[in-house]
Amino acid sequence: MMNLAMRDVRHSSGRFLLTCLGVGLLLMIVMGMGGIYRGIIEDATLLIDRLDADVWVVQRDTRGPFAELSRVPATLLYRVAAAPGVVAAREFIYHTIQRERAGKPLRIAIVGLSWPEDRGDWIPLTQGRPLRQNHYELIVDQSLPLTLGESIQLGRETYTVVGVTQNMIAAGGDGIAFATVRDAQAIQLDQTGGAIRMERAARRSRAEQSELPRVQPSLIERSEGPVSGFPVLPGRTLTAVVANVAPGKRQAVQDLIAGWSDVSVYSSQGQRDLLLMGNVAKVRAQIGLFRALLTVIAAIIMSLIIYTLTLDKLHTIALLKLIGAPNRTILAMILQQSLLIGAVGYGVAYLAGSQLFPRFPRRVILTGPDLLQLAGIVLALSIVASLLGIWRALRVSAAEAVA
Repeated sequence: MMNLAMRDVRHSSGRFLLTCLGVGLLLMIVMGMGGIYRGIIEDATLLIDRLDADVWVVQRDTRGPFAELSRVPATLLYRVAAAPGVVAAREFIYHTIQRERAGKPLRIAIVGLSWPEDRGDWIPLTQGRPLRQNHYELIVDQSLPLTLGESIQLGRETYTVVGVTQNMIAAGGDGIAFATVRDAQAIQLDQTGGAIRMERAARRSRAEQSELPRVQPSLIERSEGPVSGFPVLPGRTLTAVVANVAPGKRQAVQDLIAGWSDVSVYSSQGQRDLLLMGNVAKVRAQIGLFRALLTVIAAIIMSLIIYTLTLDKLHTIALLKLIGAPNRTILAMILQQSLLIGAVGYGVAYLAGSQLFPRFPRRVILTGPDLLQLAGIVLALSIVASLLGIWRALRVSAAEAVA
């Protein structure tokens, strides 16, 4: 039976190879859809998993720094650190900027590390070193157009790339750059000289219209100085405070912090679930729908191909029936050809994807279970696709061989 199938393949090897190539490219897209989804999940949860924090303390009634804007006062760090059961607390800053470099847009996800407790030693570096000073150093992902030792101006300061990492991508697909919290705040809150002068002029105007300068005339002069000269004004804020707690104390720490009126608290898993149910949920549904549609299309195309190949062999099938070949021999030939097309197409999809997927703008992650699942789908598609050809072969009579 296999000899009949292989002989027919050799007889029309060119068409068979083109057919496998077309099916393989279609399966590659199906494979890529699953890989893109895995990549999006990996990128979305990357920082949550790598930071390995037990609790995340964010602005009240927000869902965390990766789902929406969150601002908490810098003094929150000391309150969290003083909570019973907390082993260590760290500052955390996260925001995205877009600049122009060499005439092209450059988007960077900035992550602020809590210096000096966190110097980025946990970041897997391919080149360079962790941060060694509080200012003007960056660790960047290799997807960004920045190389080790290169300098880049962000705001009014110039930063030097001291380390390069790999696969550190934000949920939006932007490469991550790690700096200290102070530098991340300076980049986020940077203003042009004109904006600063206008803000100070507006501050002076408001001061002159109030009664305070009559009591303290020096306030007029101080109103034109930096914001840091006004202790009553709020200082720079953080995105979140992350903390590690003693074993078995996480729930107790969460319950304690949840009672504070100005913040919300989540476990690391809770933060991950919120992110996946929010930002990633629609993407997952959309990719799943496309993958299902492509699978149905692949089944239809393979069925038509097998049916066409069967039509080309009607005379041969009639001759086989005329010499007494049982139906199971003929049907097995069609099924084996269909399985062979599916197997070769799957191999083409995997080999082509291995070469093309690393060039995609978003990460495509192929996992063993996903590849096995797709192999099972291809097996089922091959069997279903052969049914149309089998149905046509059963309608052929031996008399057609001499007609």
